[in-house]
Amino acid sequence: QVQLAESGGGLVQAGGSLRLSCAASGRSFAAYGMGWFRQTPEKEREFVAAIGGRGTDSLYADSVKGRFTISRDNAKNTVYLQMNSLKPEDTAVYYCAGTVFGYVDSRHQSREEYDYWGQGTQVTVSS
Repeated sequence: QVQLAESGGGLVQAGGSLRLSCAASGRSFAAYGMGWFRQTPEKEREFVAAIGGRGTDSLYADSVKGRFTISRDNAKNTVYLQMNSLKPEDTAVYYCAGTVFGYVDSRHQSREEYDYWGQGTQVTVSS
């Protein structure tokens, strides 16, 4: 069993930056692929980014490519989402998710591919 806890959300002006963290409990963190999703009251939960267990493979939603960077520190059991050039449309609750697959590919843009979820952290970008 893996438990995930997000942190780092908050209020930021458009053009600013935030770094989200997701701390994982349990063993063998490096065996899990990890992802970030986001959700607003108007939309279903949508894929943002994912990273494989070794940190060598990653993928991004087109809407965040070039602005967001996903990374992980397996020694700290933590995955990060660095968000730059934030826009008001990035406002959402951001969720961390884990998959028992150690690699990520296009399938991992689907929330059904993930086995574990955090509680979410609110990100609000003001214009």
